[in-house]
Amino acid sequence: MADLHAYEGETLTHRLVLPRDANHHGTLYAGVLLSLSLEAGYATAFRAAGLNANLVLKRVLDLRCYEPVSVGRVVQIRGREIHRARAQIVVGLWGSLLADQTSPWMDGLMQFVQVDATGRPEPLDEEPDVAPTPLPPPWCRLRERARVLLHIRQ
Repeated sequence: MADLHAYEGETLTHRLVLPRDANHHGTLYAGVLLSLSLEAGYATAFRAAGLNANLVLKRVLDLRCYEPVSVGRVVQIRGREIHRARAQIVVGLWGSLLADQTSPWMDGLMQFVQVDATGRPEPLDEEPDVAPTPLPPPWCRLRERARVLLHIRQ
């Protein structure tokens, strides 16, 4: 498997696809893909928000599976914060390449919100950047997709 290390600002999640994770075709079941993606997304958002984070999932903006993953494969999902607002973090997810592939097996975008004890949005400890920093591929592409989906002004 290529691309086995995380770069600065990234969170890595690995998972062995077991028979219990499979659909009737012997590949990763969509419900398990969503669960695995949510875990990777939450870990990424929590790491970005800091140790005092109290995050909830607001919505899955986008989740795409490009390649079926067979039982017995170990998958890797890289995650990174790609947008921050007053009380929210949007994370991008990138399913690192499987052997002999030139594109990811999955990618996605998830929006998390910091909440107080009553479940109401609460500002994050760190204020968002006025001018977002440039991101390398694939994060810049995922940020652009998030901007379209969220209707974010530049």
